[in-house]
Amino acid sequence: MVMVPATNAKILIVDDDYGVRNLIYRFLSRKYQIESAADGKTALTVFEQLNPDLVILDWNLPDTTGYNLCQEMQRRTNVLVLILTSRTDEADKIKIMSAGADDFMSKPFSLAEVEVRVQALLRRVRTVNPSPAQRLVFHQLAINPEGREVTLNDKPLPLTALEFNILHFLASHPGQAWSRTQLIQKIWGCDYVGDGRVVDVHIGQLRKKLEADTTVPEYIKTVRGFGYKFEPPETAE
Repeated sequence: MVMVPATNAKILIVDDDYGVRNLIYRFLSRKYQIESAADGKTALTVFEQLNPDLVILDWNLPDTTGYNLCQEMQRRTNVLVLILTSRTDEADKIKIMSAGADDFMSKPFSLAEVEVRVQALLRRVRTVNPSPAQRLVFHQLAINPEGREVTLNDKPLPLTALEFNILHFLASHPGQAWSRTQLIQKIWGCDYVGDGRVVDVHIGQLRKKLEADTTVPEYIKTVRGFGYKFEPPETAE
């Protein structure tokens, strides 16, 4: 498993506010390779050219939403995404996490906070790989770690990078219960400094795509008062 040295990391900053964009650009360019964009269309062009390790993305852009842009970028690569937002209510925080964002910061923020969040994200190992990598099959559910593809009933399941990591990790340990804290350590990394409820949000989003009935999940079971586990259908009670 190869980790990108922090000093070689490539970061794309997307914000239509020149002051915010320029401030972060100048601060982070001391350590990282930085590019920036003021709108979604430009951001996708730069994204393709740069292939960044991390995108710092404003939630409100003039030509698109941070939600759409985050999902589009994560469909293309396994990129880390840090959302910048001026919104602080609970519903908005949940929507940000459900977009597939790895972390978010509320405006206004300090440059010291930016540095801590960026360093923590870049230390994270995003891809959970078995050794050796092997395809996991549970009846109609198939998980291919090499291509990062999932099929259900022979149809592709469109998952975000984090949703894939969660499903693959749980399915690699069938029947084993994991607490929310353990899942954060294993999937988000020990340096994660965001909201612990991120686990519940992403499990909820994953279940919407995976389960026929989210109220009676077939694959990802809740372990009451503890966390979650993957229960293969053939061993489910």
